[in-house]
Amino acid sequence: MLSLIIIMEKDLHFANIYSNRKIKQRYLALANSSLMKEYNILPGDTIIIYGDKFAPFLVQENRDNEGGIVVSEEDMRWLSVRDGEKVIFRKVDAISLDSITLSPTTQKQFDVRKISIDLRGKPVMRRLPIYTKDGEFVVVAFSPQGEVGLVTGDTVINIASSSVKIAQKDIPYVTLEDVGGLTEQIQTLLEIAEISLLKPEIPRLFGLRPPKGVLLYGPPGTGKTLLAKAIANSTMANFFYISGPEVASKYYGESEKRLREIFEQAAKDYPSIIFIDEIDAIAPSRDAASSEADRRIVAQLLTLMDGVSSRSGILVIGATNRPNAIDPALRRPGRFDREIEIPVPGKKERLDILKIHTRRLKLDNDVSLEKLAEITHGFVGADLEALVREAVMNALKRVKNYEDVIVTQSDFIDAMKRVQPSGLREFRVEIPNTTWEDIIGLDDIKLELKEVVEWPLKNPSLYEYMNAEVPSGILLYGPPGTGKTMLARAVAHESGANFIAVNGPELLNMWVGESERAVREVFKKARQASPTIVFFDEIDSLAVARGSDPNKVTERIVSQLLTEMDGISKRNERVISIAATNRPDILDPALLRPGRLEKIIYVPPPDFNGRKAIFVNLISKHPHEEEIDYNYIAKITEFYTPADIKGVVNRAVLLAIRKGMISNQKPKLTQDDIVASINFIRPTLNASTLSYYQHFTDRIRQSGGGYA
Repeated sequence: MLSLIIIMEKDLHFANIYSNRKIKQRYLALANSSLMKEYNILPGDTIIIYGDKFAPFLVQENRDNEGGIVVSEEDMRWLSVRDGEKVIFRKVDAISLDSITLSPTTQKQFDVRKISIDLRGKPVMRRLPIYTKDGEFVVVAFSPQGEVGLVTGDTVINIASSSVKIAQKDIPYVTLEDVGGLTEQIQTLLEIAEISLLKPEIPRLFGLRPPKGVLLYGPPGTGKTLLAKAIANSTMANFFYISGPEVASKYYGESEKRLREIFEQAAKDYPSIIFIDEIDAIAPSRDAASSEADRRIVAQLLTLMDGVSSRSGILVIGATNRPNAIDPALRRPGRFDREIEIPVPGKKERLDILKIHTRRLKLDNDVSLEKLAEITHGFVGADLEALVREAVMNALKRVKNYEDVIVTQSDFIDAMKRVQPSGLREFRVEIPNTTWEDIIGLDDIKLELKEVVEWPLKNPSLYEYMNAEVPSGILLYGPPGTGKTMLARAVAHESGANFIAVNGPELLNMWVGESERAVREVFKKARQASPTIVFFDEIDSLAVARGSDPNKVTERIVSQLLTEMDGISKRNERVISIAATNRPDILDPALLRPGRLEKIIYVPPPDFNGRKAIFVNLISKHPHEEEIDYNYIAKITEFYTPADIKGVVNRAVLLAIRKGMISNQKPKLTQDDIVASINFIRPTLNASTLSYYQHFTDRIRQSGGGYA
C-alpha cells in the first residue's frame, strides 16, 4: 500500500504555466530567474506540478525571460491545464536510484542501454508514464523507496515481462492517497487484487481458484468508483470502465457483443480490472427486468464471468447503491466472490477525508478539522469535497488574488448551510436551531433529556467507563401545545445530532408493505447519519394497540417499529427514538417496555411561575408599557398551554397595531390588549383533561414503567 505523503501548506506555491512547442523533452520545466530566486530553486532541482493530474519536472532556468513556468505541449495535455492557467507546484528532493522496473505499453525487443541513456538525469514517480526514443513505459517500482526518484548512470534498468496501458485519458489519475476513511476496505480490496491479478499461482498451489469479482455497495458518494480507480493504479492494471449507456444498444445482440469485446480486450491486456459502475442498471434481477434485452445482457454477463479463467488475470469490480436490485445469480462465489460495504464515514473517517481535500489549502489558525468532522454527521466523501469547495468559494469573495486565499472556520460553517448529506435528502434531516433557552421552564424534563441524549453523545467515554446502558427510546406525552416537539428539537441541537422528523400519517400508504418499507427506510437513513434523533410526532396515528384496527394496516407498522427499535442487527450507530403523543392510552403496550420507548416523560402545562415567565419572555420582544401586571395575567390564564399563551400575545400585538392605526400613533402593547386577547382566546385544557393525563401517569408509575 502507498504511504501517505504529508504536504505542508508552506511547501505549496503558485505560478502561471505556459506551453512551448519548441520544447520536445518531457518532464522539463523552464522557470524564470525571479521565480527560482523567490522559491530557492536551483537548476537541476525537481518540482511536482499539480493540475488535474501531476508529474515531476526537472527545472532549468528560462533564458527567454518568459514569466512563470514553461513546459512542452504534451506535458500540458497530461496535466490537463490550459495555457496561462495558475497551477500549484512544490519543490521535492529526488533520490538517486539504484534500480528501476519499467513496464512497456507495447511488447517488443528493447535496448536497455539506449533506454538508460535517454532516462539519465530524469525524475520519475511510480505509476506515471515516462518516454524514451525506444517507446513509452510505466514506472512499476524503484529502489530505494521514495516519492520521486532520479535515474543516474548507475541505475539498473529492469524491463517487466508484461506490458501495461495507461488508464483512459477521460478517467482522472487517482491513487490510494486520494481515498480517505476506507482503510479496512482498501486493505481487503488490495489483498483480493494482489491474489487475483499479481499472484494467481498462490491459490492454484492449493487446488483453489483466485477470486474473480468483488461487489462494492453503499450509499451514493461514499467513494466506490474512486476506490476502484485507485486500486487499478496501485496494482498498475489496465482499467476498463463500463457504464450502462455505453453498453446499451437498440440493435439485437449489439449490447452483448460490446460486453464480450471488453472482456476479450481485458484478457489480452492482463492484468486488467473491469469496473462496472451502477451495475444494477446493467444487470437487474431478471424476474423484475422490463425487457428481453435486459435479460440477455444479464445472461451474457453471467456467461462472461463464468468464462474468466484463473489464469486470465482479470478482476471484475461492480459498484451499486442498490445491491438487492442485482440479479441474484451474480451474487455467488465464482462470480462476485466478495461483497464489500462502503459505508457512510464516521467521525474518524470524515477527518481523514477532510485532511485529503484540504491538503493543498491555506487554512487559518482557527480552522479545526476535528470539529468539522464532529458536526458533519451523515456526510459522505462527495459531500465533504463539496463542503471544502464551497468554503474555498466563500474565501475567494474576500480577496482579489486567489494566491492570497486563506480559508477560515466561518467559511466552512457557512458552506454547511448549502451542502446537505446527499444520501438523506428524501428525509427532512437537519440539525435544529432550537436551544434550551427557547424553552421556558420544564427544567426537570430538560435534565432528563440531557442525561439520556446530550451527555452520552458529548461525553461517551464517561458512560463507557461506568458501563452504563443508555435508553434508546423516549416517549413524551402531554396535552397539545405544551412543547413536546420543541423539547425534541432542542435536545437534537444541544447534542449536535441529526434530526429526522417523521409525521405519522406521512408513512401510511395504500399499497401493502409500503408503510413498513417506509419505516425501515427511516431507520436505515438514521443509522447512516448517526448520531440521529428520529422524532415521531403524533405516534398514536401509527402505533395504536394491535387488535383495534380491523384492516390490520397499523398492526403491520407497529410490528415493523418494534423490530427496528429492538435493533435485531444491533450496530454501533447511535440512533435515539423520541415519540410524542397526546393520546398515550391508545398506544400499543409493547412499545412502552425497556429497550423501546422505555423513558416515559410527562410534559405538563405550565404552572403559575411558568406562565408568568412565558409572558415576560414573549412580551419583551415587542414595544410595550412598563406597567403590565404579569402576576395578574398569569393568574387568569390557568389551563393555558405555551401555545395558547403565544396565541394570546400575538393577538394582543395585532390589537395594539389596530389602535395605533386608528389613533395615528406609534402602537405599544398594553395590559388591556393582553386581557382582551385572553377573553377572546379560550384555553385548550380543562380540569377533566388534566385528570385524564394524571390517571395515565399514575397507571404507568404503578406498573413500574420508565416514567420520569
